[in-house]
Amino acid sequence: MPDAVTLSVDGVSVTMPGGSMVSAAVLKSGITSFRRSVTNEARGPLCGMGICFECRVTIDGEDHRRSCQTVCQSGMDVRTVKNSSNTGRLGTIRVKSRQESDVVVVGAGPAGLAAAYRAAQGGMRTIVVDENPNSGGQIWRSEEQKPTSKEAIAWFEKIRSVNIQFLAGASVFQQSDGRKLLAETPEGVCELSYSDLILATGARERFLPFPGWTLPNVMGAGGLQAIVKTGLPIEGKKLVIAGSGPLLLAVSGYLRGLGADVLLIAEQASPARLARFGVSLLKQSGKAAQALALKRQLKGVRYLMGCWPIAAHGDEELTSVSLQQGTRTWQVSCDYLACGFHLVPNLELAQLLGCKTRNGCVQVSEFQETSVSNIFSVGESTGIGGLELSLIEGEIAGLAVSGNRNEARKLFTLREKQQRFAKILNRTFDLRDELKTLVASNTILCRCEDVTFDRVRAFHSWRAAKLQTRCGMGPCQGRICGSAVEFLLGWQTESVRPPVLPVRLESLVMK
Repeated sequence: MPDAVTLSVDGVSVTMPGGSMVSAAVLKSGITSFRRSVTNEARGPLCGMGICFECRVTIDGEDHRRSCQTVCQSGMDVRTVKNSSNTGRLGTIRVKSRQESDVVVVGAGPAGLAAAYRAAQGGMRTIVVDENPNSGGQIWRSEEQKPTSKEAIAWFEKIRSVNIQFLAGASVFQQSDGRKLLAETPEGVCELSYSDLILATGARERFLPFPGWTLPNVMGAGGLQAIVKTGLPIEGKKLVIAGSGPLLLAVSGYLRGLGADVLLIAEQASPARLARFGVSLLKQSGKAAQALALKRQLKGVRYLMGCWPIAAHGDEELTSVSLQQGTRTWQVSCDYLACGFHLVPNLELAQLLGCKTRNGCVQVSEFQETSVSNIFSVGESTGIGGLELSLIEGEIAGLAVSGNRNEARKLFTLREKQQRFAKILNRTFDLRDELKTLVASNTILCRCEDVTFDRVRAFHSWRAAKLQTRCGMGPCQGRICGSAVEFLLGWQTESVRPPVLPVRLESLVMK
């Protein structure tokens, strides 16, 4: 990998560290508006992980490329909406390939890596498929190339000690026939045949709509961290971190360590809940140590409990945010608002394959097997539980598919301990009802189709709203607005159909 690459962004030369993503290069160039919405609103990155599709640009004449999933290359020509050539070119003619293996793992985050390691260690031919160009998922993003976490270093050493095939930059979008999946890659469509399938599809941030949340430079907490990890300079930038969950603290500590000016952290959970959560950490020595390290790292940063954003302000990009704590409201000027309300499991592929879900999670057996024979699910898709639980679940599934169930049983007690902590975690950061009042009637709920909240709530169900307003029918396919609707209106977002991600037409008809 080169130390640095130089590319063109709207005709301006930008030099980035090797391995950086195009989204970071566009922001570094000073451009915050990547595209225009269907009603001509300025839009920029939100999720930083390829879910929201807000970061689409034209790259080397090819439209609708997700810039947060595309590695910068020297000589690359990037155009945002203001300077797009509007060629409409969708890429070159591609080919269909086939891969056969004993085990296919979808997702190269910690859970997927742990599962793949154990399966390969047991002699299984193993393929790991992931949309990102590099392994590690969101929590270990960039750790393979620039390691900082001792745990990540240890696991990547394990991965290198066994024979695992990686298919990077591949989006699984459909079941083909029987135990076969179709994945779209830059080169074409790859058909993946397997005996056992392990789903490690992870989670995404939950976003709640409020006035101004579509402004460029309003991002998810994890979204901003992801873009910074892939090349965006953050030193000296003024940040407000808001929403809910331990991710807020982790992101704040990471960004402050890189020189960001973290003005405050606004956590919606009450002081009483957070106090009980703090007591529970005392029973988890490792987590208590992490919490103390974060506390030292964030010394001097205001941590406001029972506080949340009520509006973001600006014309073409964010300039300030309004916050509420009790009866007090005030406004803070900032460069970025990083805002996410805990996490939501990614269930779409599991649901497409017929796996049963309950309470927003994939149902699994003691060996992590789903309701569909030979399909396993591990990590955050089975419930939000954190890194340690994800690794344990991955190991159990990998041991199970390789026939080492007795070894897998030895991890059950550790898993149960982490599951108890996960229940406390999710109870602590459960969203308060007051957040349902953040959205105004004319606030955009569906960012892809610019559908406002008042249009959606006029109907009685998610299906009816989709049919009449196109809510949830844009590129993200309801991944952003769906979880918001579940919280705001209590609707269940059903009807997952292939393809589970937007793909080229030629990928759907390729023989």
